[in-house]
Amino acid sequence: MKAIVTTEFGGPDVLQLQDVPAPVPGPGEVLIDVVAAGLNRADVQQRRGYYPPPEGASQILGLEISGKIAGFGPNVARPFSKGDKVVALLTGGGYAQQVVVPAEQVLRIPDGVDVVTAAALPEVAATVYSNLFMTAQLQAGETVLIHGGTGGIGTMAVQLAKALGARVAATGSSAEKIGTLTGYLGADIAINYNEEDFVESLLQQTDGHGADVILDVVGAKYLQRNVDALAMYGRLVVIGLQGGTTAELNLGTLLAKRGAIIGTTLRGRPVREKGAIMDAVREHVWPLLTSGAVQTVVDKTFPLAQAAEAHRYFDSGKHVGKILLLA
Repeated sequence: MKAIVTTEFGGPDVLQLQDVPAPVPGPGEVLIDVVAAGLNRADVQQRRGYYPPPEGASQILGLEISGKIAGFGPNVARPFSKGDKVVALLTGGGYAQQVVVPAEQVLRIPDGVDVVTAAALPEVAATVYSNLFMTAQLQAGETVLIHGGTGGIGTMAVQLAKALGARVAATGSSAEKIGTLTGYLGADIAINYNEEDFVESLLQQTDGHGADVILDVVGAKYLQRNVDALAMYGRLVVIGLQGGTTAELNLGTLLAKRGAIIGTTLRGRPVREKGAIMDAVREHVWPLLTSGAVQTVVDKTFPLAQAAEAHRYFDSGKHVGKILLLA
């Protein structure tokens, strides 16, 4: 089969389309013919050499796909049939024509979503729902701050939090993206972090309350400012390290607010935990997609052979929502 192979660490040009052995499903695994794969920042970090896959995982990039079930390994308990249109949450291997994945991490595509667009869903839906609702326990009526609101994670987080009754604030890098946040995505508050301090702006627009929950992809660069922006009993959930890994923090501020800082990753979790998250996504997120309360936001699609070009576009920061590769 064809797959994108990383010939070395570096820029997009290290991504090359090559022939590789087709995967064989093991016990409890499903074989899927890939229709499309989602591009995530984790793929970029792995390409650069900063985010190696967990031990035993495929070295091929790609953490989410849509496609059709092509076969099964022994002892697959879930009721799938060959030809079912599905999405899958992967530990790696998505930039390819076929993947194998534990059945617990596979869901049928929600009604009303086409098989290509669906590739934009599993990683972001699992990340957002598990972190905002299962971990941070975001409640209706609370205020949530979403950093990077027009990215793949951000577009899902803004819509999902809004649909489930939260007051949503989000940051963006340009006037155009601010318009997308308050217009198409429905954020209550949008802050251009290139033109204003997000802490001051958020506190001003919430009458000093701040954010009950913050979903952060930046990491060290924003650590103190995120704590400053927290409400009393606020929860900061760090899911990315775009702004570095090490920072100083005034713990007095955190203690005074009785706040919590939670760091999580999804990729390295055991299959059992990922399965529980995917079950929650099917129960709580899929109906919102079917009803239209939450939309899948796809910016551009590229053929698999043009993975390098897709990564260049991602690196430009111009995209709103997801970039997909068509297998």
